[in-house]
Amino acid sequence: MSLEVTFLGTGSAYPSPARAASALALRREGHCWLFDCAEGTQTQLMRSHLKAGRITKIFITHLHGDHFFGLPGLLCTLSLQSSPDPNKPPVDIYGPLGLRSFIWRTLELSHSQLLFPYVVHELVPTRDQCPAEEFKDFSSLDKDEASSGEAQGRIIHLDPVENSYLLVDDEQFVVKAFRLFHRIPSFGFAVEEKPRAGKLNVQKLKEIG
Repeated sequence: MSLEVTFLGTGSAYPSPARAASALALRREGHCWLFDCAEGTQTQLMRSHLKAGRITKIFITHLHGDHFFGLPGLLCTLSLQSSPDPNKPPVDIYGPLGLRSFIWRTLELSHSQLLFPYVVHELVPTRDQCPAEEFKDFSSLDKDEASSGEAQGRIIHLDPVENSYLLVDDEQFVVKAFRLFHRIPSFGFAVEEKPRAGKLNVQKLKEIG
């Protein structure tokens, strides 16, 4: 098991030539997971040793532009580098409620057709994640997507017992989201490696003392 973290952007709302806005890549066994996707993330990927085509999951912390305005462009670039494959698994995208509508409307208005499937899993925020006057209910935004057949993915609610959102649970990892307080609802992500059995030969160790 190998894990590699690459900081593609650590800047804030105003990017500079030397410091791009928010994006981070986690590489594991040939797959690439992207956390946030600000403007310029495509360029940063090209400057790195990472292959954008290996991205299988994208996690968006919150819906401020400096954290996700690069997402539609990245998806379109990935499509240009793809060939139609009905068996290709979808790219899973996780983020706050409203993200599915943003992606669908952006691709629809720009007449962009992706050659690969994508699925958006939306996290339902709670009202205590931001100042009361900043909270907006985006639960009604998915109507057009539903009529077009684009409303795939889960609507994920907070587990009150665990105080988190379960996003991924495979044979190696569990990924959970947890609530953060910001000017708008925001989420942090925890990637937890599952316990693995050791490879020591206990009997042999006992024999040699």
